[in-house]
Amino acid sequence: MTETAQQAPTPPSIRYLPDGSPDNRSLADIVEWFLNFDERTARMRHPHTEELFQWKQIDDEENGVGTYPFPNAEARFAVGTIQALYENNSEPLLKLWITDVLNALHQARETKAELATAYGLDADLESSAVERAGKIPTRTERRLYLSSCWLEALCTAEARVLGWLYQEIYGKVFAP
Repeated sequence: MTETAQQAPTPPSIRYLPDGSPDNRSLADIVEWFLNFDERTARMRHPHTEELFQWKQIDDEENGVGTYPFPNAEARFAVGTIQALYENNSEPLLKLWITDVLNALHQARETKAELATAYGLDADLESSAVERAGKIPTRTERRLYLSSCWLEALCTAEARVLGWLYQEIYGKVFAP
């Protein structure tokens, strides 16, 4: 990433290839900018988020869910975000995708809050979600809580970046 992009107060612009498709390097620069300068997206680099990601990978494998061996939460987020942009390559598709991400985020936050209240998990906010989940007596509810924590982090970051990309590509602010 260029030094100018690292110091910029706003994300870098999308660059396009001659065929009109977004240049992957410019998309990577945009994701990197959000990881460096947007607090909610930067949480993908936090050790507690990484711990959640590693828990999720192991849990999925133990429960027969296919996983891709991403090296860390940040890579999972970055690849997923760019893949979502390419797979939802029209305004209606991207709008629907971002709306679905926001709905998943809302549901994850609600579920997390309900379980945190039920088991008094917010008493120690300095501990990780994985540590707090130890207070939940059933495996099913622990999995639900931790999955909700992971989805909240992932969907927040993805919605931030994709919302900005939507505005860049289509010239208007995203509205569900």
